[in-house]
Amino acid sequence: MSNNTLILGLQWGDEGKGKIVDALAENSEVVCRFQGGHNAGHTLKVDGEQKVLHLVPSGILHPSVHCVLGNGIVLSLPALQQEITELEESGINFTDRFYVSGDCALILPTHIAIDKVRDQSEGIGTTGRGIGPAYEDKVARRAIRFSDLQDLDKLQSRLEKLVDYHNKILVHLYNAEPIPFQDVLEELQNYQSLFQKFHSGTQDLLRGWVKDNKKIIFEGAQGSMLDIDHGTYPYVTSSSTTAGGLSTGLGVGPKYVDTILGITKAYTTRVGEGPFATELFDANADQLAKVGHEFGATTGRPRRCGWLDLKALETIVFINSVTTLCITKLDVLDGFSEIQVCVDYGKEQNPIYKTLPGWKQETSGIRDFNDLPQAAQDYIMFIENVLDCPVGIVSVGPSRDQTIYRA
Repeated sequence: MSNNTLILGLQWGDEGKGKIVDALAENSEVVCRFQGGHNAGHTLKVDGEQKVLHLVPSGILHPSVHCVLGNGIVLSLPALQQEITELEESGINFTDRFYVSGDCALILPTHIAIDKVRDQSEGIGTTGRGIGPAYEDKVARRAIRFSDLQDLDKLQSRLEKLVDYHNKILVHLYNAEPIPFQDVLEELQNYQSLFQKFHSGTQDLLRGWVKDNKKIIFEGAQGSMLDIDHGTYPYVTSSSTTAGGLSTGLGVGPKYVDTILGITKAYTTRVGEGPFATELFDANADQLAKVGHEFGATTGRPRRCGWLDLKALETIVFINSVTTLCITKLDVLDGFSEIQVCVDYGKEQNPIYKTLPGWKQETSGIRDFNDLPQAAQDYIMFIENVLDCPVGIVSVGPSRDQTIYRA
């Protein structure tokens, strides 16, 4: 692996980024998150034990790896505290290896209230965790940031104005209950210790690590087709989930990225509302969902399932300048006698499929690409040829060791 690697999901999230970051972090020194909030969810299986991370980068499971939350994150203090506590209780150390940018915008209880009540009428399919409203305040230049916890007395008048603004939206626009200002202030007071322990000038840290040629992983959350600019708008998240989000969300320029690893499932899933050209509503969808355990790591919501959409992936690979592909969950296709792949769209965005033979053999125990059934190899090579991008990693199960690396 080159010095600095950007790892991105190429679909609507849930591609298995956490497992791949975790696997590659073993040979890295730093892992950084640059966008999103606790609406992300990485499910990792380590030594038979399942861990779900929402904010903390996957690299935290490796004792020597430093972890960073960049300025592009919107931060829920209760969620961060809970995650840190649970990880510390399982023996993971955060001291002198976990850093949070002071420029992270904070998610307030009023953001969550607005998000939940608004989605009832708008039906975007958000996680209801306050992510969108927090990003709105950031862009409108009225956000409360992590560094503001340094002096809550100084912050109080600004916070009062913001909570008053939020309550006007809740009461007058949505006929909802207001959130008392004191409740919001107390939450910030309760989590001041997080600021004292983990606040850092992350951009200076990163500049130093880059100069020292440290091996850095930049970890994306959600997926590229949820990008606020390039996704299936308006059914998108509120941050830049594509490669450009790295520079804005961490303050690291493009030339400091050596490899861009794009991750896609061997099929397609989506959580929430929005267009999904290859979605299935038959026994094949049921089989994909059942075998793939397709339920959201963060929300528990069932995922919609469909065949792989190479037409959409062509665009996303270009947007992200992907240099290497990783195909996950190949093993979920083991039971299919035929597999369809979307190669183009017809009228009204109807998918045009190419049918490929299945392999009807178990792949979860295979560790060498040449040992895969020929039809499975052909499937991977077909993806590689259509996208004009090499497949360097194939995942055949949730555990760290169920991974095939191609030279």
